[in-house]
Amino acid sequence: MNASGARRLRCLLFAALCACLWLSLLMAGSAAQAAERTGASNGTSSSARTIDIASADATLEPEGLPAQQRRVQLPFRWDHEFPGRGGRATYRIALPAMAVPPDEPAALLMSGVGNQVAVSFNGALVASYGVQGNPDHDASKSNLLMPVAAALHREGQAQSLVVRTTIQRQRGAGLASVQYGTEASLAVQYRSQQNWRNTSAIVYAVSLLLMGGLAGGLWLRQRDALYGCFALAALSGVGRNLDRVWPDVPVPWPLWGAVVAVCYACHIGLIARFVLLVLERNPPWLVRSIHGALALSVTLACASFAFAKPLLWTGGLVILQLTSIVCLPYVVHGALVAKRRIAAVLMAAGTMAILAGAHDLLLVRMGLFGGAEYTLTPHAMFFFVMILAGLVVERYSRTVDDYSALNANLAARVAEREDQLRAAFETMRQQQQTQAVLLERQRIMREIHDGVGSQLVGLLNVVTQAAPDRGVVEEHVKLALDEMRMAVDSLQPTHDDLPTVLATLRYRLQPRLDAAGIELVWDVAVMPALAPFAAQAALQLQRILLEAFTNVLKHARATRIVMHASWHGGSTPPLVRIVLTDNGRGLPAAPDDGRPAGHGISNMRSRAQSIGARLHIETANDSNGGTRVRLDWPCALP
Repeated sequence: MNASGARRLRCLLFAALCACLWLSLLMAGSAAQAAERTGASNGTSSSARTIDIASADATLEPEGLPAQQRRVQLPFRWDHEFPGRGGRATYRIALPAMAVPPDEPAALLMSGVGNQVAVSFNGALVASYGVQGNPDHDASKSNLLMPVAAALHREGQAQSLVVRTTIQRQRGAGLASVQYGTEASLAVQYRSQQNWRNTSAIVYAVSLLLMGGLAGGLWLRQRDALYGCFALAALSGVGRNLDRVWPDVPVPWPLWGAVVAVCYACHIGLIARFVLLVLERNPPWLVRSIHGALALSVTLACASFAFAKPLLWTGGLVILQLTSIVCLPYVVHGALVAKRRIAAVLMAAGTMAILAGAHDLLLVRMGLFGGAEYTLTPHAMFFFVMILAGLVVERYSRTVDDYSALNANLAARVAEREDQLRAAFETMRQQQQTQAVLLERQRIMREIHDGVGSQLVGLLNVVTQAAPDRGVVEEHVKLALDEMRMAVDSLQPTHDDLPTVLATLRYRLQPRLDAAGIELVWDVAVMPALAPFAAQAALQLQRILLEAFTNVLKHARATRIVMHASWHGGSTPPLVRIVLTDNGRGLPAAPDDGRPAGHGISNMRSRAQSIGARLHIETANDSNGGTRVRLDWPCALP
């Protein structure tokens, strides 16, 4: 068996174990109830200090019928005697003389009495639950433990107990059992009955609410009908379980009775549909039958409480029970023929639910075979909550296994693709290296051709003249040397260090400036590290500045040049500003007025445009005159 199958088996075995444990508790509780009922019917005491009352003298006043006075056996069910009718009932019980120790307080324990109750002991009112005739309170939903003051007891005489009740139709009232004894002994039984009757209902309601919310959330994410069906079934069951422990419901009776009946019908019908969805067996005729039975049961429930006809709701319960029985063969087939483990678990849970439903229908509601006080269906239906929990765990485990296999497959494919990409990258890197070398060679050839070559051509033209001017020849030679030096400097690894590039240019020009008697004021501010820029950009920048310095040397007759470079990070975009100012004779006219300028300035503008910079040439605004060249070069930070 693989890991996925083993995990599913463990989940299902865990669910089955929980079901068996719950069933054992259920049977133990039923046995305890049966023992209590047997003791009560025989008139025996359940302990030395507790007396069970088996009968009472009752005055029964059903609505629309004459009053009756007769002796009734306990438990007494009003709905069995007067179906569809409310009324009043007074129960008089003569408690036998009992030696209650004077140092131990006495008490009364009643279960299933309602709906509004007033209890008198020896003529004194000892407890009252709700207002007589006011349907806002239902005392029959819990066990009642009533202390009796020692001063009310009559020594050596029978004690008189009077229980007055008012009953609303179809509300399950009457008088189930009465016990009289010491408060300490009855408190133990009271807590046991409360755990079985009330605490379990609260636990079921909370569990159904949580699992219904979980299933609803899964349905919203996955739109799986299985989760949607269980969410509706669980939320319907919450109302049914809360009704068992909620005595002060703000909804008037019998409207609340119809609401609870509809919730119960939806709970049973949707659980049957949930079982088919789990088995993935959805024959159209059976699905339509479930939907039709659910709709009919809901209709009968509403009509029953609207027209005070309890038999209609009993018919609706019979229809739901038959629908569950019809679904059972599909579950048995899946468990015994298809050998599906989940079907075996559903078969066990479904069988218990059907048996519990038959118990509640025949014994509790119809009162056949001696009747019964407590319903078992809520306990049996709780198994389906555990089944859904097991299904969620199983599906989650299967999803984890699928994702693990998918991840392993993807990891293998990614590793294979990485190897391919690594090989392709290595090939591309070699190609890029070869291409970079070729591009660099082409750049050097172009720079030598455009820079040194052009200067040598000019020098050749001067030399070939009949009487060459020595100064002109010397100027062309110096320019050719400067071009060659800048081409060589552009090969150095300082492309991201602008101050170094500028300093190299200063180093190349300083001898010529000194020879011309021109003072150079070098003002280069501290700059942040800039993003790397291409050697071509550094070379173009040097050429622009070289042209500016050359113009000053050749034409300005200046004695002083100020070189200022600074970083302007607050501008948009951030830029480096280089300003070259001389104190020469200045420009004869502003070159930005549209008139043609010389080739040197045109070349400077073209080079600035090639690196994305803006070049401004203007007359310096100071007393010394001269020219100002400003270059704004956008640069990014790394």
